[in-house]
Amino acid sequence: MTKEPVRILVVGGGYVGMYTALRLQKKLKQELKQAREGRGGVEIALVSPEPYMTYQPFLPEAGAGSISPRHVVVPLRRVLPHCRLVVGEVKGVDHAERTATVETVATRDEGGTPRRLRYDELVLAPGSVSRALPVPGLADVGIGFKTVEEAIGLRNHVLEQLDIASSTRDPAVRDAALTFVFVGGGYAGVEALAELEDMARHACRYYHNLRPEELKWILVEATGRILPEVGEEMGRYAVRELRARAVDVRLDTRLESCLDRVAVLSDGARFPCRTLVWTAGVKPHPVVAATGLPRTGRGRLRCTATLRVADTEHAWAAGDAAAVPDLTADETGAECAPNAQHAVRQARVLADNLVAALRGGEETRYRHAYAGSVASLGLHKGVARVYGRRLKGYPAWFMHRTYHLSRVPTFNRKARVLAEWTLAGFFKREIVSLGSLEHPRAEFELAAGDGRRPRED
Repeated sequence: MTKEPVRILVVGGGYVGMYTALRLQKKLKQELKQAREGRGGVEIALVSPEPYMTYQPFLPEAGAGSISPRHVVVPLRRVLPHCRLVVGEVKGVDHAERTATVETVATRDEGGTPRRLRYDELVLAPGSVSRALPVPGLADVGIGFKTVEEAIGLRNHVLEQLDIASSTRDPAVRDAALTFVFVGGGYAGVEALAELEDMARHACRYYHNLRPEELKWILVEATGRILPEVGEEMGRYAVRELRARAVDVRLDTRLESCLDRVAVLSDGARFPCRTLVWTAGVKPHPVVAATGLPRTGRGRLRCTATLRVADTEHAWAAGDAAAVPDLTADETGAECAPNAQHAVRQARVLADNLVAALRGGEETRYRHAYAGSVASLGLHKGVARVYGRRLKGYPAWFMHRTYHLSRVPTFNRKARVLAEWTLAGFFKREIVSLGSLEHPRAEFELAAGDGRRPRED
């Protein structure tokens, strides 16, 4: 008689999801083999909206063209050969019945009924999504910067604006095309702006009628500082560095509206623009609310230090969507910051504790003292605070690249990224916009409609 395996369901293919499954795959080799032979053991299934994990710290460089977008993603099927990958989204969880409702790619394409996956142990690692505030016009014109698709789209968009500004005869259109507004002074906003400003300034040399000083870059931050993770002193240095490059940094300022492609700020400033990038924070993935499991006031899953969901058996969580106690903090009730530094380490502890629970071993509590932060401000420029030491300029930029290269999953990806950086030292940046990639059938549809190729104006 075939013995039923223990089913582990991992929700999410980001840092926590991939690293948890990767470690479970390594730790449970014998159990996975038993399941394949029909002798019980363990089966691991991972549900992810995309068949890859995105290494987000390199999104700004992918957006600026310093790294190929293919090299900032990790194919889940390749690194998790012993796990079952389900490409889709979890829409709900009935933990009492140990089932998850999953809308797969096939379900969306064919309009079928969502699948129900059974599990014995649940790992929730759905991550976070952009937190969009109810700003008038934001939903119509805002551009996010959280996925590799958004990074590629933003690069194409910025280069397209240079083409528009170069070819138009309307001064108002030209001015709006050359105005780039970024909302949010955290890692994503500052690094994306700095990298793209570098790229656009370089690209201007190939336009006969564009000068770098004509470009307007505006960074809007609601608080009184940017990059709080690197400390107040390094944050002030980052502001000085950006302003020295003619970036208009506006602190204690909010975006009030962006109707009709006009960014209106709380200080009264108005900027007609065709580019508005929104990086003002994130919130837990909506699936967290659909689980019915205990949450904090901010919508994150309440967890114990062993990465179990509080007051819940057979449910685990970590990463951006989990409120994990910070045992190294002085204040009681402090939570670990939702960043990659914690996510990768939490995944390791979660996987080890899950294995211990299956085998009757002892679980350990997650504890990690904050080591520091690094941030890029464009090519050869950066800020860092690591183990109390402050770095800026080239040393900080070099540390940023070295640290994140060491954290890129798989040797194959590390080698590819390093090779691209090396080649970039000998060749110039590519400044080609491939905006048609976002609508690859557009030209064919036009041609098929009247039997002719679309006329170029």
